Amino acid sequence: MRHLPFLGLMAAPFTPLNEKGDLNLDMVPLQANHLLKNGVKGVFVAGTTGECQSLTLQERMQLAQAWSVAAKGKLTFMIHVGHNSAREARELAKHAKSVGADAISSAAPCFFKPAAPADLVEFQAEVASAAPELPFYHYHIPLFTGVNGPVAPFLRMASKKIPNLVGVKYSHSDLSDLLECTILDNGRFEVLFGCDEMLLGAIAMGVRGAVGSTYNFAAPIYLEMMEAFEKGDVEKTRLLQEKSVAIVRLIQEFGGIPGGKALMGALGVECGPVRPPLHKLTKDEIQTLRDKFMVLSSISKLPNPHAV
Repeated sequence: MRHLPFLGLMAAPFTPLNEKGDLNLDMVPLQANHLLKNGVKGVFVAGTTGECQSLTLQERMQLAQAWSVAAKGKLTFMIHVGHNSAREARELAKHAKSVGADAISSAAPCFFKPAAPADLVEFQAEVASAAPELPFYHYHIPLFTGVNGPVAPFLRMASKKIPNLVGVKYSHSDLSDLLECTILDNGRFEVLFGCDEMLLGAIAMGVRGAVGSTYNFAAPIYLEMMEAFEKGDVEKTRLLQEKSVAIVRLIQEFGGIPGGKALMGALGVECGPVRPPLHKLTKDEIQTLRDKFMVLSSISKLPNPHAV
């Protein structure tokens, strides 16, 4: 498949909900505008950060539709269609094509897990074939799927079965496997890195595109880091990655996705609460998080939540 690789940052947007826990799609255009202002080039919709496993099939389609309008002509638009049911994933893939997605991605099933790479290839081939015109990315995130093992052998095997396979969204810390993916078949496969706090290691291995949750509110740090790397300023890139690590640790302190949503609200883009079983932050927890983020903002190129 002829495909131009994605370069730059792709945010994994939070799914906006109201206080009742229903979709609040009026926020999607605000999210898109916020990302554009901060230099983000694309969106990875309905992934882990988007609470995909907590959404119904219809809600995922509604979310995709809303983003298709907000992203059109402005942001590269990739939709995660992964599902434990390959048939449901196929429906999401077909819908992604119908709303004009630029690409689709699918994580491995996480309940009944593939016992061997060939089983994973078979599953992903069934999903990808539902939208053969769209570039397909395997979504490797073993922390959540429990599907481990190196990705490079999967890509080698899958390339024979999935004509529209162009690469992998690599959300794992195995940098040796990551490197093998980037050089496999003379760089045939595109690798989008998904561990924000380790981006420096990935770009040092040739990665030029990344998908992450902290790009929703901290994109300037990463853009500056990537620019410094291209200029050969190793010390500056290291210091900027340290700031990224501090941000990620702060968000993790408040549950990851709940913390990220709280920060978006502080920046004027209210994404609401999370759905169970994720922990809904109290008002005091949200204020504590925002105060701590303000301290980081004062020493980093980040939007100041108190200036909104």
